[in-house]
Amino acid sequence: MVNVIKGLLIKCDPVMKQFILHLDDTLKLGSKFVLVDLDECHLFVQQEVYNSLKNLIDEQYEKVYYNQKSSLDS
Repeated sequence: MVNVIKGLLIKCDPVMKQFILHLDDTLKLGSKFVLVDLDECHLFVQQEVYNSLKNLIDEQYEKVYYNQKSSLDS
């Protein structure tokens, strides 16, 4: 018997992968969304979370990037 799961393959660096796994473990998107942890750079996730996950990552990036930039400007 074959099981088919519709999802999205994410390729990222190990640090981003750990961040995504943290979001999954803490249910930041409301439920678990990582379907399979493939290797150090690849995750298979539910397709429906793409926009929410992208927005959350973008927000975090802006916080880190702008905090670093403002620290360097001082």
